[in-house]
Amino acid sequence: MLSTEKYKEKSPAEAIGRFMLAIAAGYMLSETQLAGVSSFADISLAGALGLPASSAVLTGSLMHSIIGGNIGKNIVKIAAMIMILILKLFFDDRTEPRFCGAGTALSIFLSGASVSVLIGEMWYKLIFYIVYSAISGYTAYSAAIIISGLRKRSVIDLTSSGGCAYSVVYAIVISILCTAQIPVIDPGIIAGTVVTLCGVYFYRHTGGVVCGSLTVCGAFLASPETGMSIVLLPVAGLITGYVREKKYTLTAAVFVVTDIMLTVFTGVSQNEFIGLIDIVSGAVLFTLLAPLYSDKWFITGSGEESSLPELMNVRMGFLADSIGNVRCESGKIAEILLEKSDCERDSEDICEQICTQCFKRLDCWKNNYSVTRRGFRKLGELAEFSVEMFPYELSDCLHTEELLELYEEHSKQRTTARLLEMRFSESRQLIFEQIEIMEEMISAAGERLNVRYSPSVSSQIKEKLRKFGIVHKNVIAYYNHKNRLLIEIYFASGDCPRSFTRICDLISDELRVSLGNSDPVSSGKEVRVRLFEKPEYSLEVYGASICAGGNEDNGDTSMTFGDGTGVSYVILSDGMGSGRKAAVESQLVVRLFRKLINSGVNYTSAIKMINSVMVTKSQEESFATLDAVRIDLDSGKLTVIKSGAAPTLIKKRDGIIRVAAPNFPIGIYTRPEIFCRDFDFDEGDILIMFSDGVSENEYMYVKELLTSESDLKKIVDEICEKSAIFNPSPRFDDVTVIGVRMCRSQFVNM
Repeated sequence: MLSTEKYKEKSPAEAIGRFMLAIAAGYMLSETQLAGVSSFADISLAGALGLPASSAVLTGSLMHSIIGGNIGKNIVKIAAMIMILILKLFFDDRTEPRFCGAGTALSIFLSGASVSVLIGEMWYKLIFYIVYSAISGYTAYSAAIIISGLRKRSVIDLTSSGGCAYSVVYAIVISILCTAQIPVIDPGIIAGTVVTLCGVYFYRHTGGVVCGSLTVCGAFLASPETGMSIVLLPVAGLITGYVREKKYTLTAAVFVVTDIMLTVFTGVSQNEFIGLIDIVSGAVLFTLLAPLYSDKWFITGSGEESSLPELMNVRMGFLADSIGNVRCESGKIAEILLEKSDCERDSEDICEQICTQCFKRLDCWKNNYSVTRRGFRKLGELAEFSVEMFPYELSDCLHTEELLELYEEHSKQRTTARLLEMRFSESRQLIFEQIEIMEEMISAAGERLNVRYSPSVSSQIKEKLRKFGIVHKNVIAYYNHKNRLLIEIYFASGDCPRSFTRICDLISDELRVSLGNSDPVSSGKEVRVRLFEKPEYSLEVYGASICAGGNEDNGDTSMTFGDGTGVSYVILSDGMGSGRKAAVESQLVVRLFRKLINSGVNYTSAIKMINSVMVTKSQEESFATLDAVRIDLDSGKLTVIKSGAAPTLIKKRDGIIRVAAPNFPIGIYTRPEIFCRDFDFDEGDILIMFSDGVSENEYMYVKELLTSESDLKKIVDEICEKSAIFNPSPRFDDVTVIGVRMCRSQFVNM
């Protein structure tokens, strides 16, 4: 049944205007030609539009056929459009693209086959109508996609299926314009030149080749002669796309000159000369219309994906700057409030309280103002309040005892206020430090990554996980600057699989790439795991430790981990003292560092955050050293990171480097001191990290050992065993030694 509710929403003038426009389109398209036969443009248009507009197209086509006396010639087209109207009357999804395409193809085939049966040419015309109906149906399907997309977003979407639909319709439109009977000029070539130049100017060589090729395709559909006259249009678009200028006129000039030169080199015929005139006309029209172009109305996929990270980077940077501005303004406000709350006006308050009721007020504050003022200022600066310390300038004062009592009371209040302000200042400084950390984290999160996203690999992995019933939230596959594949898979906490090794094996088999997987990282609501191709280098790590005084708990904590992107960390923390308490502090530092790094926080912000936690976790004094190395296994870049830690030794081919940092451990001050230094870490280089239990007296021995020995395990064990011999202090501390060697990765081909 015909539904009219959605048409009632339109104004009568708008409905009448659209109806008349559809009649005009049907009238003009009725007698157009395509590839030497009657065009199906009016039929496809009727199939793509809604019921009222389809009837209007039929009306326009009938009017043209009646006026031209071609009813019999166009009987197949008219019958097909009548069948399309009948189908739209009885189906609700009359504007659904698939229905439009299938209904149009079916209507043309049935009407053509029926007419052929009546005139006795059934078998002769059957193959023709099969091809004709298929092409017409697909054109109607494409037009319906375009109309549906414009209704939803009012924007020309040239990506995915939308781009294919616009390509089909554009080629048909160019073909129809090329068959228009207009003296001297060819409107199809002119329109195609304008579109090709727009593609060249706004989308460079890609746009020039695509638009030029579609224009030539449409021209060939009109006639081979027309197509041959502009066959070099895509080549001109390609060349101009590489040498385009920033001005419309220069772009048009380069395009025209390039096309003329190519045409001259290949030989100029009469048709090609006429085509050059149309191309020049199109170039002139382009220079007039190009300033009106706006990418607001186009989605091409040529820059949207690459510009989105840039947009996020700008937004994150702006947000970080805004937070920093709030922090600075809060500090200024706190200083202003502090100035207003300071007890610098005690003298004025006491004077009003004591001197106002005194009969000698005028004599003191008028006749002897400077002396009295000086006396009150001295009184306010006293540390002890007694009659003996009373200023001689106020020796004639009648209220000595009262002044001393009031000043002493105000002094106590001022001292209390200063103590409170010191406490508030420490808390305020800590809050500002935490805000600054947040500012740095947001700014770092917005930094643009040097990676190349792979939508095809991402889709392939998603399909593989669905096939094996593995529920996931998102999959992101990309290649880093070394063209190494990295994959991030996100799961809801409730859907997190028990074994990530199985997932790694499944995806390795699917992609035929040997992959490793990092440890899962939880944000509370989601769990992320990273899969990765092996980087160029790997690490050999060995550690040894000795507990001080026979304690069961070692106050030193060490850990080696990777963030899944090809960066590995080796971290060593020494808690204050030894035993259980020191172990808890060092474990807290190491675990927090790993958690923050794996969550995406850079190491400087991570250390500041850990320091904030250590400062505020309890009223008791607690601190721990932090000694970490960050090693990029793709580039071999080594970063040594220290906060109050012992020196590190790096053995390279040309000698041994000692890296020391005279800063304080984490948890002592609200603003931590962080030492960072970069080095090249090549294959075969060795790095030795120590806790404070290894005395610097042993360093010369360690250097000799590194020079003469290459077995990493033997080096570490030897240093650890000899630590007691080189320690001059009778008090022993926990000893931990870690050795790291850079090695070449062993790749596995699948």
